[in-house]
Amino acid sequence: MTQAQPSAKDVTGYILQKYGPMTHMKLQKLLYYSQAWSLVWDERPIFGDPIQAWVNGPVVRSVYAELRQSFNVSSDDLSTGPDLLDKSAKETVDVVLEFYGQRSAQYLSDLTHMEDPWNEARKGLSPNERSEREITHASMAEYYSGLQA
Repeated sequence: MTQAQPSAKDVTGYILQKYGPMTHMKLQKLLYYSQAWSLVWDERPIFGDPIQAWVNGPVVRSVYAELRQSFNVSSDDLSTGPDLLDKSAKETVDVVLEFYGQRSAQYLSDLTHMEDPWNEARKGLSPNERSEREITHASMAEYYSGLQA
């Protein structure tokens, strides 16, 4: 029997359990990098929810919708937990947290703005224009696999 794919909320639960409370913006960027590096290292998405190219960087709308009232978020704010993540997914998130976790939310937002996947998804939009355009798995896999060469 195949295990169900974790949702972005499941990954959120794991991130918050491992790292502790953080700003919602930082959480969104850590979700994005967890997805991107899972596509490269594990050759699969870590969660099925789409990631949109918002003005302040990548955002998982389903997580935003649940946590939008909170500037700072913790595992207490969630209705789900990390139970669906397998060992490989947890290892990917652990490495992402180790590398990106000490960075500020603004640093991570600025970093995503310098990288191709977010820029490609926002092509033709003005800097402050709202968008629900999706950052594709293909663009993330292509860009981040090129970084590890």
